[in-house]
Amino acid sequence: MITQDKDKYEDELTNSISYLENLGYSNIKADIDGYETPKSYLKKGSEIAVTPDIVAEKEGRKHIFDLSLKSQKPRLLKSKWLFLNTLSTIKSYRFRLITTRGHYKFTNETIDDINLDSIKLLKI
Repeated sequence: MITQDKDKYEDELTNSISYLENLGYSNIKADIDGYETPKSYLKKGSEIAVTPDIVAEKEGRKHIFDLSLKSQKPRLLKSKWLFLNTLSTIKSYRFRLITTRGHYKFTNETIDDINLDSIKLLKI
C-alpha cells in the first residue's frame, strides 16, 4: 500500500496484523499507530521513501508483508513491490502480499504486469 492510501485502508491493516498474530508471527512492526515503524529505505537521488506495511518474524526468519489493495497509482505500487522483492531476495527474507476480498483481480493483474509469479498471496 502506498502512503496516499494509508488512511483509507487503516482497518485492513489492523485486520492483517491480528491475522498474522493468530498465525504465530512475532516481533511485528507495522506502519500504524501502536506499533514500531519498520525500517524505511530512501531512493537514491530523490526524497522517495519505501516502507513495508508489516515486518514480522516466524521461526527465526524475517517476513515482509505489503497490503495489496486497489490504488490510484499502481505504477508506484509496482515499483515498491519490485524493490521489496529484490530486498527480500538479497537478505534472505520472505516477501508476501496480503489481499482481501474485492482486491484479488487487481492484485493478480498487477503481479502479472511486473512478472512476480513467485510471490505468495495471503488472502484474508
